[in-house]
Amino acid sequence: MTMLNQGNQFSSLIILYAIFSLSSLMLKSEGTEHIVGDSSGWELFTNYTNWTQGREFHVGDVLVFNYKSDQHNVMQVNSTAYTDCGIDNYTSLFTKGNDSIIISEVGELWFICAVGDHCENGQKLSINVAP
Repeated sequence: MTMLNQGNQFSSLIILYAIFSLSSLMLKSEGTEHIVGDSSGWELFTNYTNWTQGREFHVGDVLVFNYKSDQHNVMQVNSTAYTDCGIDNYTSLFTKGNDSIIISEVGELWFICAVGDHCENGQKLSINVAP
């Protein structure tokens, strides 16, 4: 093998490595999908604090809220509204019944059901999103 052929092979390897590296950077990393409440879904009288135990939440993960749209909703709120089950000041409202929410920030996030007294009866979720 001549020095010229070795140089061409080395150049080809570097080009392949560069292409692979760039394509890896361009691929979007998908997060974990968390089905809130697992098979029970987003329902009354479910202990969502227990549901969060042992789970890690990260930016890019997806929270999936499954519920009957004529019976529940999902309202993203601040900590005060979460504690007080207040529905007057919310960040987002979801009403489709099969809502996928992509986690986009680190820190605590709070969700409640704003229908009737559902929040007061435990239909509320607080998660801590790790960096």
